[in-house]
Amino acid sequence: MASTPSNSVQSGRIRVLKDVTGSLDRPVGPVVYWMFRDQRVKDNWALMHAVDEANRAKVPVAVAFNLFDQFLGAKSRQLGFMLRGLQQLQYDLEETLQIPFFLFQGEAEHTIPNFIRECEASLLVTDFSPLREVRKCKEEICKRVDESVKVHEVDAHNVVPIWIASEKLEYSAKTLRGKINKKLPEYLIDFPALLIPTRKWPSTHKFIDWDRLIDDNMRKGADVPEIEWCKPGEKAAMEVLMGRKDGFLTKRLKSYAIDRNNPLKPRGLSGLSPYLHFGQISAQRCALEARNVRKLNPQAVDMFLEELIVRRELADNYCYYQPNYDSLLGAWEWARKTLMDHASDKREHVYTREQLEKAQTADPLWNASQLEMVFHGKMHGFMRMYWAKKILEWTRGPEEALEICIYLNDKYEIDGRDPNGYVGCMWSICGVHDQGWKERPIFGKIRYMNFAGCKRKFDVDGYIAYVKRVVGEVKKRKAGEVVVDRKAKELRC
Repeated sequence: MASTPSNSVQSGRIRVLKDVTGSLDRPVGPVVYWMFRDQRVKDNWALMHAVDEANRAKVPVAVAFNLFDQFLGAKSRQLGFMLRGLQQLQYDLEETLQIPFFLFQGEAEHTIPNFIRECEASLLVTDFSPLREVRKCKEEICKRVDESVKVHEVDAHNVVPIWIASEKLEYSAKTLRGKINKKLPEYLIDFPALLIPTRKWPSTHKFIDWDRLIDDNMRKGADVPEIEWCKPGEKAAMEVLMGRKDGFLTKRLKSYAIDRNNPLKPRGLSGLSPYLHFGQISAQRCALEARNVRKLNPQAVDMFLEELIVRRELADNYCYYQPNYDSLLGAWEWARKTLMDHASDKREHVYTREQLEKAQTADPLWNASQLEMVFHGKMHGFMRMYWAKKILEWTRGPEEALEICIYLNDKYEIDGRDPNGYVGCMWSICGVHDQGWKERPIFGKIRYMNFAGCKRKFDVDGYIAYVKRVVGEVKKRKAGEVVVDRKAKELRC
């Protein structure tokens, strides 16, 4: 698809999903930015492009957001984090830039085209996402908007735009790394200043009752409650990255190379994944700040940039070029064959989805990892691999294992429903971005992990005790909240 020029944004970041053919007599209308994946004001290429195009055409610009009903199984944990971040975003947009923020609920295939018609917009700018549901939605929107409306897609999520980094499905990080590194000098650049729109939106918009909206969504997804250790929003994201007290790059970077694979050292990780998932911080901003401090700890920064850029963008590449990114059909041929060859192998244990969800297995380490995810909302990356591989070992076949793995990950992880999550499950169960290993029962040639191997790498008993403390603290806090809520209701009565 063709690219289009922009004052601030490199043309390679922008694709034309729908263009206008021929000359039209209709006056140029406003620009609407349909925000979805990149929920921030700062360092947002899509927002910059929308403002640039509006100023060039001397028309106003607005931001629209469509709230899907529990998108891909999202619950209170994910919806609460997102909505509280959006509440802050609306304030920043309207107070700092005088850009109105419109919030819709329902199917975006209906709400966004309807809004485009109502405000007589001429250009719709959208975020990029490789996920099927979003791409299908965009295709439908392109069909439903008037022929005079252009639709541009901007990749503000990846450092190197997905279609620039590679034009095909990459086999592994090794095959993508060189392509990305070649493009980094062009795309890993400082952000220009975000311009203020020259034309104001002509009318007031509907008041958003955030308290009611958040309460409604909390009630719908109450079976997976919010978490308290991770505050939402752009300011909180920058504090995690650069904060004076406990910022990753300012205080915790030196231990990253040593502690990042130790489940007992959660502070050894960056803690940025929830913010990156919801787009409350730009991966490019994280990379720029990391590059600025590289001389202090080159090894740690290089490891962080590998995860932040190469591994993240490899996940987007996989989901974009492989339509079956969440099924056995998306595995390499060698992996599908070996898994099916061993699908009927005898299992020592076979657990149901309910048993796994409730951490009712004979493996205390696996139970601890599941409980960490359920109560803490974030399982350590090393444990995610062990956790997923055991699900393959304990279910009736690879299809069921993958289905359960994705279901649990999307339901409980604060950063679930994400290309990184799908690829993590596919790597663990289907060998995606991996190679064949020594053949064994059930796993075939898929990489194997076991309890003994974990014991050699870290203090397993210490990790189990750590999770027990976390679960106990969460239960105690929730019990206290129930008592306070009950007393409040008694006083109101």
